[in-house]
Amino acid sequence: MTISLTNFDHLTEEERYARFMDKINAGEKIEADDWMPEDYRIALVKLISMHGISEIMGALPEKEWVPKAPSIRRKLGIMAKVQDEMGHGQLLLRVVEDLLKPLGKNRENIMDDLFSGDLKFHNVFHMEAPTWADAGIIAWLVDGAAIITQTNMLNASYGPYARALQRICAEEVFHAQHGESIILALAEGTEEQKQLLQDALNRWWPSLLMFFGPKSAATTGSSKQDITIKYKIRTKTNEQLRQDFFTKYVPRILALGLKLPDETMYYDEANEEWIYQQPDWNEFKKIIKNEGPKSQERLQLRKAAYENNAWVREALSKKVVAS
Repeated sequence: MTISLTNFDHLTEEERYARFMDKINAGEKIEADDWMPEDYRIALVKLISMHGISEIMGALPEKEWVPKAPSIRRKLGIMAKVQDEMGHGQLLLRVVEDLLKPLGKNRENIMDDLFSGDLKFHNVFHMEAPTWADAGIIAWLVDGAAIITQTNMLNASYGPYARALQRICAEEVFHAQHGESIILALAEGTEEQKQLLQDALNRWWPSLLMFFGPKSAATTGSSKQDITIKYKIRTKTNEQLRQDFFTKYVPRILALGLKLPDETMYYDEANEEWIYQQPDWNEFKKIIKNEGPKSQERLQLRKAAYENNAWVREALSKKVVAS
C-alpha cells in the first residue's frame, strides 16, 4: 500500500512527519508535490544545486583541452564529454527547480548564489589542469570518484533525483572509460609521457582525497552527511565512500606502474580499511570558499557566459508566454 503525503491538512506537524518517515522507511519515493519537512527540502536543495553546478563548472577544466587535444579522435571524445557534463547540470537544475518553487526561488537564484559565493561547487573543479595527463586523470579518477558517490544515491528517497542519477551514472561510466583510454596510452608511452602521468596523479591526489568530504562533521562544522543518511538520500558516510574509492582504484594505479603519492599508505587487513595521510582540510575550506588556484577565473568565465547569453533566456521566456 502506497503511503500518501498529500491532502492531509487535518494532521498535526508531528503526524505528517511520522507519515513522511514511514514512507521513506518503506522504500517509497518522495515526489516534488509531496509534503516534506523543511530540513529535508533544504538538504536536497543544497545537495542537488551543488551537484548540478559542479557538473557545469566541471566541464570548464576539460573545455580548456578541446582545442589542444592531441588528435581528432581525442578532440571529439573530450568535446562529447563536455557536452554531456553540461547536460547533466541542466537536468539537475531542472530537478532542483521544483524544490525551490515553494521557497519562492528559481534557477536564476541558483546562478546568483553561485556568483555571490553562497553556492559552492566541488573542490576538484577549482584546480588547474596544465597537461593532457590532467585531462585523463579528471576523466578517469575524478569521474570514477563521482560514480562511486552517485551510485550510492541511485536509490535516494527523493524520486526525481534518483531517476536523474540513473541517466547520469550511465553516461559517467563512458566518461571514466574515456579517461582510462587516455591514461593507458600515456602509461604505455614514452618515459616522458609516463612522468607526465605521474606528475598529474601527484597533483590531483589531495583533491581526490578531499572529493568525498571530511570524515566527520567536526572537521568543517557541517552535519550534512548525517542529514542525508538520516533521510535515506544516501546510505554511506564520506569515509566509507573514500574507502570504496581506494579499494577500486589503488590496485589499478599500481598496476599501471605508477607510484601512490602517499608512500605511507597501506591496507590494514585486521580492520579492513586503507590507512592514509589526511589531506590538508584547512586548504579544503579555502578552496570551497572560492580561494582555489582557478576559482575566480572559472567563476568569471561562467558569469560572462551567463550574462552574454541572457538574451537567449529572455527570447525563450517570451516565446513561452506568447504560446
